[in-house]
Amino acid sequence: MVKSDWNKPKIEYDPQLDAIRSALNQRESALLSPMAAFSDACTRRMEEEELVKGYRQSYSLDVDRILHSLAYTRYIDKTQVFYLIQNDHITHRMLHVQLVSKIARTIGRFLGLNEDLIEAVALGHDIGHTPFGHDGERILSQLCLKSGIGYFQHNVQSVQFLERVERKGKGWNLCLQVLDGILCHDGEIHEQKLSPERDKTFDTLDAEILKKKQNPDTYLIPMTLEGCVVRMADTISYIGRDIEDAIRLSLIKRSDIPKSCVRVLGNTNGSIVYHLVTDMIKHSFNKPYLAFSREISEQLQILKAFNLELIYMNPKIKQHLGTINNLFEILFEKFLDEFETQNQKSVIFTHFLKGMSPDYTDKHSAPEIVRDFLAGMTDQYFIMNCPEHMRPGKNSI
Repeated sequence: MVKSDWNKPKIEYDPQLDAIRSALNQRESALLSPMAAFSDACTRRMEEEELVKGYRQSYSLDVDRILHSLAYTRYIDKTQVFYLIQNDHITHRMLHVQLVSKIARTIGRFLGLNEDLIEAVALGHDIGHTPFGHDGERILSQLCLKSGIGYFQHNVQSVQFLERVERKGKGWNLCLQVLDGILCHDGEIHEQKLSPERDKTFDTLDAEILKKKQNPDTYLIPMTLEGCVVRMADTISYIGRDIEDAIRLSLIKRSDIPKSCVRVLGNTNGSIVYHLVTDMIKHSFNKPYLAFSREISEQLQILKAFNLELIYMNPKIKQHLGTINNLFEILFEKFLDEFETQNQKSVIFTHFLKGMSPDYTDKHSAPEIVRDFLAGMTDQYFIMNCPEHMRPGKNSI
């Protein structure tokens, strides 16, 4: 018996709690769409006896596990779009995943889908994001590629954290349907219509992860409608919110928003979210797929191009990019050297590998361990580990 099991309370079979869970599963069959993912169809890598004795349904249990993960806690200081900005009202990763969860659950409720599965995928979908958002992701990806461990993708890393890093390498043993939704959540892809690719297995999941590491452009489709909803809600949640943040930072003016988008979607985040959600519900109800109307889809695509050009690629928010790039390279090489020389005083040992399961260290190469350590850092912790004279400070645009 491993040490962590000594004080583990014994789980006694309680027929009353078991009956409650069975009743909840039966209620799903009565209330949800036949196209929904039912809780009793959940698949895990390892069988868990206590699930039979407990009262929480499978996807609800996964929500709890994600909420209590250390990686989820670190969302609080992870960049969404704008990093090193002195403004407390700018969206960070924590708020983003909460917005995705709320929007996706609203859509799921009207379509008769499993809201517990939707919440689990939504809350876990960005756990693998690096410090400094997509810029950090691109930089770390190049470092990983040079080290021979494939491209870095935050959706792949989210699965990596939840399956192989969390709980000191034991992972959370989440449902296949949850992990698949997280892996396939790519909100940057524009689609008018999205149909699930059902009947996947853990072998499918592992194969798709490998393909994604080898080719970031690999196109993946969620296995459930719930996973499709989160993928669409990801875009819905950030498209108008990023515009509001950019206006707040004086990067753009509200009058800059394309006139056709204003006519169809409105010019505020609230209006944009409302029209996108409403249109999706209307065109997806009782369908085996999710869809926008042609007009709404076209205007959303225009709005995404607008955001890309005037917000995401705006040089005003890239002023620290060169410094961040250099710091990623410095820290990657530093921790790689300290791991390979077994410098036990290094924070990669004291803050990351201490108490880690041998199953993790034995199955990961040195560059993979450094990748996991860097990817898991918050923005501030990353900066704290940089040479003091190179640390960038926050500024207002």
